[in-house]
Amino acid sequence: MADDRQADDRPEADAGVRADRLKERIYATITMIAVVVGLSLGEVGTTGALATVLTTALGLWLAAFVADQQAHRTIHRRFATGRELRRMLYVSSPLLSCAVGPGVLIGLAALDVLSLDTALSVAAGVAVVSLFLWGCLGGLRMGGGALTAIAAGVVDAAIGVAVVLVKAAAGH
Repeated sequence: MADDRQADDRPEADAGVRADRLKERIYATITMIAVVVGLSLGEVGTTGALATVLTTALGLWLAAFVADQQAHRTIHRRFATGRELRRMLYVSSPLLSCAVGPGVLIGLAALDVLSLDTALSVAAGVAVVSLFLWGCLGGLRMGGGALTAIAAGVVDAAIGVAVVLVKAAAGH
């Protein structure tokens, strides 16, 4: 019985927490699309690209964490600690993990396995595909069937494609 209660105290046991975590992952994915497309249009080497991707992820995470703490202090009149702090860290961690895929691809470019342009294009493409897959999963989980799932995936992927097109049209 105690083990069941402990499992329920973990942040990931709460559906609302999982939804918040997924929201952060999707937000980070869209942001990283803009970053890697911007990098692909500029004059940057692998070191600069990797530094930009990593500092973007760190900046996103810090901004979310500071905002969460600020909101918590304002509403509850104290810092988040214990379970509340663990929840904040759990929910915001996808903001850091969004750099893993692009970072690995940029690392491969640094090793001359592929060009930096290819690495950045693949990173953007993988991110758009992941938006499509999250949309499909959401459509399926809502019970709408395959057509609804595909439509939801296309809409979500279209957001990623729109980010690519806007960045490309702006030239940065």
